[in-house]
Amino acid sequence: MKMVEKTLLNELYVHKSLHENLSVPLLVEKILEREEAILSENGAIRATTGKYTGRSPEDKFIVKDEVCEKFVDWGKVNQPIEEKYFDQLYLKVVDYLSEKEEVFSFKGFAGADKKYRLPIQVFTEYAWHNLFARQLFITPTEEELENHQADFTVVYAPTFKADPEVDGTHSETFIIISFKKRVILIGGTEYAGEIKKSIFSIMNYLLPQQNILSMHCSANVGPEGDVALFFGLSGTGKTTLSADPYRRLIGDDEHGWGPNGVFNIEGGCYAKCINLSEEKEPQIYNAIRFGSVLENVILDETTRMPDYDDTSLTENTRAAYSIENIDNIITPSIAGHPNAIIFLTADASGTLPPISKLSKEQAMYHFLSGYTSKLAGTERGVTEPQATFSACFGSPFLPLEPSKYAKMLGEKIDQYNATVFLVNTGWTGGSYGVGNRMKLSYTRAMVHSALEGELNSVETFKDEIFGLEIPVQIPGVPDEVLIPRNTWQDKDAYDQAAKSLAMEFHKNFEKFTQASEEIKQAGPVYKG
Repeated sequence: MKMVEKTLLNELYVHKSLHENLSVPLLVEKILEREEAILSENGAIRATTGKYTGRSPEDKFIVKDEVCEKFVDWGKVNQPIEEKYFDQLYLKVVDYLSEKEEVFSFKGFAGADKKYRLPIQVFTEYAWHNLFARQLFITPTEEELENHQADFTVVYAPTFKADPEVDGTHSETFIIISFKKRVILIGGTEYAGEIKKSIFSIMNYLLPQQNILSMHCSANVGPEGDVALFFGLSGTGKTTLSADPYRRLIGDDEHGWGPNGVFNIEGGCYAKCINLSEEKEPQIYNAIRFGSVLENVILDETTRMPDYDDTSLTENTRAAYSIENIDNIITPSIAGHPNAIIFLTADASGTLPPISKLSKEQAMYHFLSGYTSKLAGTERGVTEPQATFSACFGSPFLPLEPSKYAKMLGEKIDQYNATVFLVNTGWTGGSYGVGNRMKLSYTRAMVHSALEGELNSVETFKDEIFGLEIPVQIPGVPDEVLIPRNTWQDKDAYDQAAKSLAMEFHKNFEKFTQASEEIKQAGPVYKG
């Protein structure tokens, strides 16, 4: 770390009660002693996050300075903030934490590939946030800890609130990245996911500079060494579908794809808990144990058993746990080049097919489109599914222009001959409120067939509105489910909803002016 950063953080480095890289048991003891959270029946600690139960994208900023000004894709996602505001907030937050009786620090890494990993440090006001960081990032060995020098630092003060008129923010909450100072400031929110996504955002800036494609996806590897990627926004099923008992997990949310293959950026998993059950998702259910962190999950007052069906605090209930809690993993979290790529979407309109095989041009079209529906609770103010287009299935975390990531993906699909599928884990038989969510067992069967290569030469039906090639038969899935129009009682209503969605695709894609004509023509056939 540069001397200027060490000087600014000196008050934390010499804090009279700085707890650095505490073990999991000691952190749990601190959490309970400080009454930050309570213990659940399965051994996990349960914390609540107040009014902020999801990310606050409108409160996220990047400092616009000479280091990153020419590279960042400035706009609604990457909001600029002046360096003077960052500097004054930085001093305020450090001074604020220095007055606390205790401060917690975690030193670790982002990136399982040692050649490309980033040494990070996370200072937190709460012990449970430090436990979260320990579970989500890669913990160093004793030798690595002795030689650890952070290249990026997170300073997290949830109870410190900004003054928008003075500090240049939009509200009391702020998530600010400075690539010049190599510091992330977080305050005014207790939602721990801000730590995870901030580190992911900086990796999405740094890795492409090393010719590494950073990806918002989960990944696993089959018995024959075949690698699969699962792209999708929160709530589309990345964690669930990648946790496959017949395949080893590489990671559940963030990866890099470089010259040697795929590597996990994290050391843990951050799974949605809504309606979680041992029967449907045994690997995730059994991974939540001592040392894990439950966010906003309701516990029985007497037994402290988690009630994963209770959404009275939020639908965005979460569990953070070490990837080592999953039995079937690959260690270290590194594998070869992908054979299959799955784009996941939770289509609330109920009109996209549950699975379709994409040409390379269609793959690039749908990667740039990144269509899904924001699910309730994933962001503040989202109370029911909302149609959205998120470029590269991760626009909120991409500091660079989406075309840069898309170009890299296209080159890798060509180079390694990967097959690409679009999978709808959303609604069938009608739109949200009328139809039902696609059965997980059906989705698993479809994905299994795709990964086994069973769909590479099967008979397909070309959808007249979206132009997608749909397999007409898949073992374990009723034939009528595969063709979405067949699941709707009101066919005219389906046609209207599908055409409406097709037009939304076209409207959204107008901004990708640099896309080739072949990619532009790979979208929905219906054009109004």
